[in-house]
Amino acid sequence: MISILYTALALLLLAITLAARLRVTWWWIRIAEFPRVQLASVALLLLPIGAFADGPWSWVGLGACLLVVAIQLAYVLPWTPLWPVQVKAAEPGNDDRCLTLLIANVLTPNRNARDLITQIHDHRPDIVLTLESDGWWQEQLDDALNQEWPHAVRIPLDNLYGMHLYSRLPLISPRVEWLIQDDIPSILTGVRLRCGDEIRFHALHPRPPAPGESKESLWRDAELMLVGRAIHADPVPTLVAGDLNDVAWSRTTRLFCRVSGMLDPRRGRGMFSTFHARYPLLRWPLDHVFTSEHFTLRELKRLDGFGSDHFPILSTLCFRPVRADEHDTPEAEQAEHRKARKTAREGKVQEQQE
Repeated sequence: MISILYTALALLLLAITLAARLRVTWWWIRIAEFPRVQLASVALLLLPIGAFADGPWSWVGLGACLLVVAIQLAYVLPWTPLWPVQVKAAEPGNDDRCLTLLIANVLTPNRNARDLITQIHDHRPDIVLTLESDGWWQEQLDDALNQEWPHAVRIPLDNLYGMHLYSRLPLISPRVEWLIQDDIPSILTGVRLRCGDEIRFHALHPRPPAPGESKESLWRDAELMLVGRAIHADPVPTLVAGDLNDVAWSRTTRLFCRVSGMLDPRRGRGMFSTFHARYPLLRWPLDHVFTSEHFTLRELKRLDGFGSDHFPILSTLCFRPVRADEHDTPEAEQAEHRKARKTAREGKVQEQQE
C-alpha cells in the first residue's frame, strides 16, 4: 500500500510538472508554472522513501521523482547564486547616474500605510511605485511623500489595479496607458537622472490568470508582449517594473525578456520572492524590475512586510551605457517575435469581444 501511495503521489507531481509545458492559456494549467521550487522540494523529500519502498511500482515512483527534480531545477537554477549573474554589478561611485526604485503591492484592503511609509523614508528611494493603491492609499502617500517626492502619477482605483508613482527625479511626459483592458492601467514616462540623461520607465500590473480574475492568461501575456515589442522597436535605455502576476521563470516572462532584450537582475543572485508574504512555504517572485543592457546593479533586496500579501522590493540601478557590451542580452528568434505579435493581437481582439 505504501508503495502504491508513494508512486501515485510521485506521478501526480510529474503530471503537474509536465502540464506546465502545455502551450495553452487556461489558468489552471498556467498556474503550474509558479510552484516549481515547491514541487521540486516535495519530490526531493519523497526520494528517500522510494529508495527503501518495496514493490514493483516503487521504481516507477522513484524515477518520476528524479524526473520532477531534474525538470524543475532546470527552470529555477538560473535564479540562484549557482548561476552567472545577468546584470553586472555596479562599480563604486557614479552616484549621479544611479537611481533607487521601491516597488510595493499594498493590497487594497490593507490599511497599514505607516509601516510602508516608514520603510520609504528609511531607504529614501528615488522612485516609489505602489500597486493596488486606491483613494485611501493616495491620501496617506500624498501626505507622507509629496514634499520629498514631488513628481507623481496618480491612478486611484477600487478594482485592485490602482497605481501610484512618486519620484524625486523629474518625470518627462508621463502618461497613463490602458494597453489591453480599459480597467487595467499602466504608466509610461521618461525619467531624468541627476547626471542629466533621460531613461524610459514602464510600470505594469497586468491581470493574473486566477479564479475570479481571468480564466486564462491571455490578457496578462498580451500586455507583456505589447510592452516587449515596443521596447524592441525603440531600444532606448529602459526600466520595466511592477507586479507582473507572473514568475521570473515562466514561459511568458522569459519570452518577454527575449523579445524586448531586457535583463533580469535576479538571475544569478536569488529569487527574492515577494508573494505570498504570509505563507513562507508558498512564495515566488511576482514583483519585478527588468533593465535594458545600459544598466548595472548596485543593490537588490526584499524589504519587510507591512500587512500586504506582497513584500516590497528595493533595487538600485546605475545607468552605465559604456558597459552595455558586458551583458549577454537575450534575443528572440523570428518565430518568437511572431508569437509575441500574435499574442498581443489576440489579447486585444478578445478584450473587444468581452
